[in-house]
Amino acid sequence: MVRVVCTGLGRTGTNSIKAALERLGFGPCLHAVDIFANPKLIRPLLGALESGSANWDEVLAGYESFVGGPVSTRWRELAEYYPEAKVIHTIRDPERWLGSIQETLFRRRQRMSSLPGRTAVLLSSMLGTDYAPMVKLLQTTLESQTFKSPTEQTRERAIELFKAHTNEVVETIPASRLLIFDVKSGWEPLCKFLDVPVPAEPFPRMNDRAEYAKSGLGTAVPLLLRRTR
Repeated sequence: MVRVVCTGLGRTGTNSIKAALERLGFGPCLHAVDIFANPKLIRPLLGALESGSANWDEVLAGYESFVGGPVSTRWRELAEYYPEAKVIHTIRDPERWLGSIQETLFRRRQRMSSLPGRTAVLLSSMLGTDYAPMVKLLQTTLESQTFKSPTEQTRERAIELFKAHTNEVVETIPASRLLIFDVKSGWEPLCKFLDVPVPAEPFPRMNDRAEYAKSGLGTAVPLLLRRTR
């Protein structure tokens, strides 16, 4: 049963909040890194996102929270589906967020839409391997849906859309159920919101730009050759 719904855009500390939630007992927390590590999730998630009436209890079985990735695209639906779940919206300085997303998620999209990227999708489709459905799944993410065109990725427009997403979450979710959270704030506001003790260890700081290239989010090449059943 999902107990925490996260609504923040990518590069707002989603990997850190995943680690924090799992440390606090709200895990496993589903994140895009889990999908790269466990490709058997690709097709069920893609089917759910393409469906008009997904059985989320079945699709998210075993997970107590989710953050980022394709699932957060349905944050409104899932907040209603799990009315007792608390909602965490991660934020960061808009200028720093823009620099980060330009160097990571936007760059990944450019690779996927390049001639080699399109060729890999075609080859994967012909072979029935995992790469093509993973690319399609990544095209459903909150970031892909929010920043569809080059115009929406320009500095002014991207920051405007970044702020608009936060405003939409605030207007949709009751304040009593919502935490607007910057991971720089550490454990205290998060633990107070979730009504759990503050751990003795430091708050997790994960997935900076250098680590991104080493993570499952940095490359999906093995998926080109593999079909997970």
